[in-house]
Amino acid sequence: MQYTIRAVPDEIDRAIRRRAKRESKSLNAVVIDALARGLALDAATTRHTDLDHLVGTWQEDPGFDSAVAEFERIDDESWK
Repeated sequence: MQYTIRAVPDEIDRAIRRRAKRESKSLNAVVIDALARGLALDAATTRHTDLDHLVGTWQEDPGFDSAVAEFERIDDESWK
C-alpha cells in the first residue's frame, strides 16, 4: 500500500529526519513506526510496568482504614 501525505509541517519533517538519522533508518521506516505507535498497533508488543492506570482512582474507605490501623501502630518494645 502506498500513501501520499501533503502539507507536513516543518517541525514534523525535522523530527522525522532527525529520528531517521539517529536510528539509521529510512524516512519511510520512521513514519511507519510513528503511525503504528500513534494507532497503538504496537501495544501488544509493549509491556508497561507503570501504575499510570491507577492515577486518580483513590477512594476513601473508612472500613479499610480501620482494618489496617493495627499495622500503623509502633511497638516500642520492638525498637529497643
